[in-house]
Amino acid sequence: MTTAIPQPSSLPQTESAGGMRFASTRETAPATASIRVEAAVVSLRGTRHAVNEDWHSPLGEWSPLFVVADGVGGGAMASSASRELVSRLHEELDEARVDSHTLRKALLDSDRAIARSIACRSTAPGAATVAVCAGADASLERWLVAWVGDCRVYRLRAEAGAAAELLTLDDTYRHLREDPPQGGSLDDPARMVGNGAVGTPNVRDIELGNEEMLVLCSDGVHKRANPSDIGRLLRGSLALAERCKRLVQFARARGSDDDATVLVIHRAQRSAGADVTTDDGRAEP
Repeated sequence: MTTAIPQPSSLPQTESAGGMRFASTRETAPATASIRVEAAVVSLRGTRHAVNEDWHSPLGEWSPLFVVADGVGGGAMASSASRELVSRLHEELDEARVDSHTLRKALLDSDRAIARSIACRSTAPGAATVAVCAGADASLERWLVAWVGDCRVYRLRAEAGAAAELLTLDDTYRHLREDPPQGGSLDDPARMVGNGAVGTPNVRDIELGNEEMLVLCSDGVHKRANPSDIGRLLRGSLALAERCKRLVQFARARGSDDDATVLVIHRAQRSAGADVTTDDGRAEP
């Protein structure tokens, strides 16, 4: 399914009867005709949720910024926090020259803005964990990877059979060596956007080679699919969106009752003589 999707602020939550949001697109980085970048995303509402509390970047217009956010706190405030976070990051970074400083600042700005927004509407809690990938050069070989909480980013190398490589470290109480609140778990996220518990957002610089992928996902996926599963399910001849769908359905079959979202970015060298697809869908030689 290839579709043009509105900007994050106006993106409707359209789901199938089974609670799945399904969108994919193929884009070409405007700075070069030699690189082809394809992105696809699939999001499946958890069986214990009335609404999908995950949100993700729209894929209808070219932007080298990709975000997956997982609402925390339950219900409408969690869903609102994840949507607002994605929207604010795109608003602040789509037209900016993104570096580690601007990416951290955007996450901290979003933390304060979402806290104010929720406080104006409700006393209920609302926050989100997030994973971000931002292209940092014209060739889209260099990427900045940022995260807060337990959304994850993996890199999938081109070698057949290789497991996905985890690029992030969950901000859980266990990993941060902190005590969880009473009734909480060591594996709960200790850092979130929207409740002031961010500190310094994590950012790292990575390289993405030809025929490699970046995989952003919420915990509804990675708690039930290990790196070998992710590598196996995202390879193959199926359309990229179908492979994403296969991964979230695998997580559900393995017992995930949480919202499950996966967004995949595939970078490849354009074949000689291949057409370039412009933002309006026209093919140019």
